[in-house]
Amino acid sequence: MKVAATALPGVLVIEPTVHEDARGFFFESFNQRDFDAAIGRSVTFVQDNYSRSCKHVLRGLHYQIGRPQGKLVRVTAGEVLDVAVDLRRSSPTFGKSAHTILSADAKKQLWIPEGFAHAFLVLSETADVLYKATDYYAPDEERCVIWNDADIGVEWPRGVAPILSPKDRAGVALRAAEVFA
Repeated sequence: MKVAATALPGVLVIEPTVHEDARGFFFESFNQRDFDAAIGRSVTFVQDNYSRSCKHVLRGLHYQIGRPQGKLVRVTAGEVLDVAVDLRRSSPTFGKSAHTILSADAKKQLWIPEGFAHAFLVLSETADVLYKATDYYAPDEERCVIWNDADIGVEWPRGVAPILSPKDRAGVALRAAEVFA
């Protein structure tokens, strides 16, 4: 497995070793020992989430404030632009974002630690996104920062009118958001 840093310390792109031949391919999508070594600490995942979305659906920027979740995100079909935003006020990268393309073909994953918001925009006709979470979903702790906040400045693809849920349309600006210490 290869691990690459992003513009945000702690947010990592993880590329598995893929064994491919005429029959198809095989790779370990998760190995606890190797993952813990890659991120430099031990985590426990308690929940797996799976979504299917159509082209130009944008989900996020989501996070949980009282029960923060670390997320290991991968795409099993299609392609997305995956984004993390640092919401730790004490961090030198507070309010900054990092993004990467995740696709079923590339098989890369994105590790987003606790204290970050997460979003993705579907670039293909459909995309299946699977992610592991370090804490359980807690609806009363869920928060959403508006996807196009100018203070964050995520570089979304030009000319795309994202399809948003009512919850995501109601996201708040970073300046008004409840964030981490």
